[in-house]
Amino acid sequence: MERSFSKEVKQLRLGDGDTFHGEGILAVTKALLQSGVSYVGGYQGAPISHLMDVLVDAEDLLSELGVHLETSTSEAAAAAMLGASINYPIRGAVTWKSTVGTNVASDALSNLASAGVTGGAMMILGEDYGEGSSILQERTHAFATKSQMWLLDPRPDLETIVTMVEKGFELSECSNTPVMLELRIRACHVHGAFPTSDNKVGEYNRNRTIKEPSHDFGRITLPPSTYAQEKHKIEVRMPEAIKFIRENQLNDHFDGDINDVGIICQGGLYNATLRALVQAGLAEASGDSRIPILALNVTYPLVPDEISNFCAGKSAILMVEEGQPDYLEEAINVILRKADLQTKVIGKGPLPMAGEYTAEVVLRGLSEFLRQTAPKGVDLAVATAPIQELDQHKAKAMELLGDVLPARPPTFCTGCPERPLFSAIRILEKDLGPTHVSCDIGCHTFSTLPPFNLGNTVLGYGLGLSSAAGVAPNFDKRVISIMGDGGFWHNGVTNGVGSALFNKADGVLMVIKNGYTSATGWQYLPSTLRAREGRATGSSIEGVIKSMGANWLRNVPNYKVGSVMKTLRQALTGQGKGLRVIVADSECQLAKQRRVGPEVAARLKNGQRDVRTRFGIDEDTCTGDRACIRLSGCPSLTIKANPDPLRSDPVTTVLDTCVGCGLCGEVAHAAVLCPSFYKVDIVRNPNLWDRFKDGMHRRLLGDATRVRI
Repeated sequence: MERSFSKEVKQLRLGDGDTFHGEGILAVTKALLQSGVSYVGGYQGAPISHLMDVLVDAEDLLSELGVHLETSTSEAAAAAMLGASINYPIRGAVTWKSTVGTNVASDALSNLASAGVTGGAMMILGEDYGEGSSILQERTHAFATKSQMWLLDPRPDLETIVTMVEKGFELSECSNTPVMLELRIRACHVHGAFPTSDNKVGEYNRNRTIKEPSHDFGRITLPPSTYAQEKHKIEVRMPEAIKFIRENQLNDHFDGDINDVGIICQGGLYNATLRALVQAGLAEASGDSRIPILALNVTYPLVPDEISNFCAGKSAILMVEEGQPDYLEEAINVILRKADLQTKVIGKGPLPMAGEYTAEVVLRGLSEFLRQTAPKGVDLAVATAPIQELDQHKAKAMELLGDVLPARPPTFCTGCPERPLFSAIRILEKDLGPTHVSCDIGCHTFSTLPPFNLGNTVLGYGLGLSSAAGVAPNFDKRVISIMGDGGFWHNGVTNGVGSALFNKADGVLMVIKNGYTSATGWQYLPSTLRAREGRATGSSIEGVIKSMGANWLRNVPNYKVGSVMKTLRQALTGQGKGLRVIVADSECQLAKQRRVGPEVAARLKNGQRDVRTRFGIDEDTCTGDRACIRLSGCPSLTIKANPDPLRSDPVTTVLDTCVGCGLCGEVAHAAVLCPSFYKVDIVRNPNLWDRFKDGMHRRLLGDATRVRI
């Protein structure tokens, strides 16, 4: 995994009277165990990848509690696990990255929501919205309302998060409805403490299994049951959920002395809202606010009388709702009008319609709200002064910098084995011309950015080949589709390869086989050589593709740019029709460095010989045209001042971050660039033979370079 939680998971054994200290993801894991779950599954994705990593590191404890852990191959597979809670009183939780993961899981979720559940069923979703997001900008709220599943959005506070997990299972069971719990990245990684309780063993689990199957036609999603299920949602489940939320006070109400206005915010935005109030001089960092706040830890369903009671007697409220559409603002307006309350709901307008609500964004919205409402007891000059100061600081920073800060788009890691493939495509374009490249989700999506600018479409994880289906028959030359090994197992094997072979597609598919789901932090795949237990997985990408009937299949080592170009040329220009598959095979360099790092450290500690490969550039040979940088994009390649006083152009240099992958030299050779790269083997703890060779080399070089008169 990206990091080990072997030390932190020890806290998962804490019991009554103990105090947990740590970050949000670990708190969620502890809350699941305290809730008595019997099964957990999920598919990795920011910002909840660590939840699966923590569970993997805690497998010994899970085994003791009889909890089954499933590393799902997709979000759909994870969501389908919750079917166990439809007929049986067992609690289960699954996790994935929202909203793209929810889209993948939608078939199972719609059926689950219709059938309803007996045991508590929870989805823990990484609400990946905002500037730090790696996906399209959508919200989970729409899906929750569409299928009528309850949506929890807890305040970024460990005690609140744990309470909402535990109460979420109770809410699910009392209303027979699956529950979604969304966590933004800051909630996942917020640090704090909470009092723990003992872990619970589920009524049924791996150690105490169900003896008899339960069949209930009323829980099968076929007519006429589906009609009754829809009616049950409205007449029974929704009222029970609202009653539970009200009686258990799941939403947080904070009083204040300025009573003619108030603030309603999503629970996940409470910290940003409080921070804005603190900066405006209207709250204390401890949480005391002069303006009343209703923090909605449950954003669906809303409790109408709770909303109307909070708004009664107030001239206006500020609705802090991140993203669009403004679901909550519209719903609260309807609730107030039905209650015959004329309290103004002010949200989008002072606050932006879209984009992440950072502390600065909320502060600007709050300042504008205060200007519009002018509540009694608020000194507007003092409350709005922080915005003026902030604008002054920004103007001063711009003046000092002389320009705006340059954009810093994401890029491949140093030594990434995916970079050589796009270098090969770019070099080959010189002879064959450009073609359409159907890109995919994963590290390889960075190929769409400079310096490669390859990838005309990106439509979904594992859908690179599928998204070429409409382009390929109408394009002048064969198109290239990209697919990672993570995408292959997730979606690509059926919707991509299977569909292309069935429809006799003609095109080129490059499957990038780096051994892991790398973009989400290095998780294992069915084709990873060794799984977490050390066993061989036994699954092969090449074997699966062959078994499906592909006749043209080649395996190439990524770093051999010349070989990649030769194979790709054959695929693009070969005679005949049909799918041509190139499996580009090299281990994720980041994973490799993490794997070999401890091995190298152990060898050095024991005084054993170790060889490290490095590359450099001969400054006398370098022409300074920087074509090598443009064709490889390696972060270790940069420029420095020319040491030759007679030459003014800077020269290319290799930084110490080089991992010795050799791509720079390969690209220079394949593209026929200046031969300025050289390779060096750095020997640590050399043996006698190494010392002898070093002495001979120094002696020979000395003789060759000595000036003779």
